[in-house]
Amino acid sequence: MSIEIDRVNKRFRDFVAVDDASLTFREGELTALLGPSGSGKTTLLRIIAGLEQPDSGRIRFHGEDTTDLHVSKRGVGFVFQHYALFKHMSVFDNVAFGLTVRPRSTRPTKREIRDKVMRLLELVQLDWTAHRYPHQLSGGQRQRIALARALAVEPKVLLLDEPFGALDAKVRAELRRWLRRLHDEIHVTSIFVTHDQEEALEVSDRVIVMNQGRVEQDGSPEEVYDAPANPFVYRFLGNVNRFDAHIHEGSARIGEVTLPAPQYPHHRHASGHAFVRAHDIDVLATADQPDTLAARISLVSVVGPTVRLELVTDQGDTPIHAEMAKHRFNALGLEQGGQAWLRPRQGRVFLPEEATG
Repeated sequence: MSIEIDRVNKRFRDFVAVDDASLTFREGELTALLGPSGSGKTTLLRIIAGLEQPDSGRIRFHGEDTTDLHVSKRGVGFVFQHYALFKHMSVFDNVAFGLTVRPRSTRPTKREIRDKVMRLLELVQLDWTAHRYPHQLSGGQRQRIALARALAVEPKVLLLDEPFGALDAKVRAELRRWLRRLHDEIHVTSIFVTHDQEEALEVSDRVIVMNQGRVEQDGSPEEVYDAPANPFVYRFLGNVNRFDAHIHEGSARIGEVTLPAPQYPHHRHASGHAFVRAHDIDVLATADQPDTLAARISLVSVVGPTVRLELVTDQGDTPIHAEMAKHRFNALGLEQGGQAWLRPRQGRVFLPEEATG
């Protein structure tokens, strides 16, 4: 089932939640709506589901206008962040609920319901919990039951709103890998909302980055990470440094360092900003290589096998963040308060009017 969002707008009093959004979700794709709180991603998801009505614009499912169609007739399965399981019902009855409340004319037989529920519980690897109750399950197990319940009605579209947001980091990591494998089996057109960049990049076929109700970028995980459309996307997808840069005929200078800026071949002596991710900065113990910036290490943080550094240069008061392997840090003999030299390997250059996001 493909979905088309055509110039959709939604305002709540003085707050613009969705601002002229136009998107197409392709059939069988798993798409992440990614953005900070208040970016409009959940509102857009609820509009697709029929839980909210747009102020203007149209929603089409497989070419059919569903803008005014009631949520119960859209063929949508919805998974919420907080499970929304019925506490007084067993796991089996929770999953069966959407089938048992159908009109008698379309309701499956008791045997058909039983067989389908057990197949779904096997699919989410929880068939052994059929006679348990939600309070007897872990958070991750409850969320998988919620997903089985959404799939029981054979939805044309599966919508997930921060599905793992209430879980701890380890369970989140396990469940997002599980969701990816599950989607590869069922191939239902799926859209999930998240503010977790790693989650979106790991799980989805496609990432739509939103900010203040607008779509900032739409592309594959590799595209949005490797070629951010603007500074907002660059900042949102990881730890990034911003340097003042001097742009001249396709190159940008940061002190003694030169970065390519091929998108500006005709700009001469222009001011700009270079964005460089923390892991794209080499930290050196000596100044015996060209294109380096002298710096002082103001803070060292060790996180497992990774060392995160905060450094200060003569280029400005804003600290520069760099990351490197712990064994590399130890081999160089670097230490907090000591001298180091920086060499950005790669980055992206923007003009001032582009770099305000």
